Amino acid sequence: MTTSIAQDPIGWICETCGVQSTPSVLPPSRCLICSDERQYVGWDGQRWAAPADLRISQQVAFTDEDGVTTLVLAPGFGINQRAFLIPHAGGNVMWECLATVTDEAVARINELGGVTAIAISHPHFYAAMVEWSAALGDVPIYLHAEDRDWIQRTSPNIRLWRGDRLELAASIELVHLGGHFDGSAGLWWTDGPRGGGALFPGDAIQIVMDRRFATFMYSYPNAIPLGPRALLDLQRRVAPLAFDDVFGFSTGRQMIGGAKAAIDKSFDRYRSAIAA
Repeated sequence: MTTSIAQDPIGWICETCGVQSTPSVLPPSRCLICSDERQYVGWDGQRWAAPADLRISQQVAFTDEDGVTTLVLAPGFGINQRAFLIPHAGGNVMWECLATVTDEAVARINELGGVTAIAISHPHFYAAMVEWSAALGDVPIYLHAEDRDWIQRTSPNIRLWRGDRLELAASIELVHLGGHFDGSAGLWWTDGPRGGGALFPGDAIQIVMDRRFATFMYSYPNAIPLGPRALLDLQRRVAPLAFDDVFGFSTGRQMIGGAKAAIDKSFDRYRSAIAA
């Protein structure tokens, strides 16, 4: 899919992580995100996609995942994360982001009440956040300030937030989690979708395949575990949050019912494993 040159500057998108770069005529020599030890450069080398090509090759699919409107790219692309529309009285917050924007997806989102803000957990999911913001009416993009150095494409719509919590709506808060990245954040929907609250932790907390437990890693693709000090800090930040459900970053990875107790057990299990 890589194109060697463009007529005008464009925001090239890394094919491995799906994060968009500052517009340029030639593709960048490397992706800063994938050059970091938490990610990786694709086995075929650094490859870039033009946004116009992705709009042709990809569609944005909408599904209901246990009461939450979920967006994914079809076919899958990059890390293949999903985005969510979290409703509130004024519209929706888009949690996480995808690598391409389509007119059809924007029209569907507007039918669902529009988006008042975009918020993203950490740099691996920044994707085409600037293009999404513009397409949805120049809505603000909330990123934690601890991750400011990882922003590859700047915009006046980016809002760097600081501290432990940021309220986006009456029942929606951003929570600074740390762990995977210094600024890793989660979204806490305090009364939804089933009344008991839900946590959307990006992959600061990763639900494992049997979905009874979660794990906590510094790097998932490169299998670098999270150390005991960072684990303790993450557990401290999660402890005050009340939630019944957890929705992970990829399709199907959710715990529905009893999630707070399952996450607490997961912290204990992980701590025992790294101490053995």
